[in-house]
Amino acid sequence: MSGLRLLACAPTAALRGGRFGGDEDIDEGGRRAALAMSSPGRGDLWVCAPSRAARETAQALGHSAIAEPQLADPDFGRWDGMSLDEVAAADGKGLEQWLTDPQSAPHGGESLARVRERSGSWLDAMARQRVVVVAHPVVVRAALVHALGLPDEAVWNLDVAPLSLTRLTHRSGRWRLHFPAA
Repeated sequence: MSGLRLLACAPTAALRGGRFGGDEDIDEGGRRAALAMSSPGRGDLWVCAPSRAARETAQALGHSAIAEPQLADPDFGRWDGMSLDEVAAADGKGLEQWLTDPQSAPHGGESLARVRERSGSWLDAMARQRVVVVAHPVVVRAALVHALGLPDEAVWNLDVAPLSLTRLTHRSGRWRLHFPAA
């Protein structure tokens, strides 16, 4: 049995502002919150998305993490840096398509289905490891959809808050969502 912990990185100004993409530092509130957290448990290996926010979140918890490209935030194409409201005004039809069809990438970047494929592929390769992963909330959502065998559309049914921790175990060829005892 393996244990994998998915930690959503601390907030950035873009995340708080509802903006797509961007490689930013965690903001001061996020830094304080991460520093106040206890370690998310034992991990033989610490891995993070290749972003400053993911790396800084791991560092705030006292760990160096190996950057993994398969855990990168989605490529938001021409929407990168835009707020949800700006995208809705400039490309309302494209935004609706992206929110309802995980195979689509109207922004010219990467579809959510592709994010699920690449993060899921990496996740499956870690099935025998004890790993702590730090990634952006949307990547954590995509990895959970893969691990639980949910349809790609379910990515929007999962709420993943910054600095939230999700534990998965892998036994008998299957991922399981683990809820610790109170």
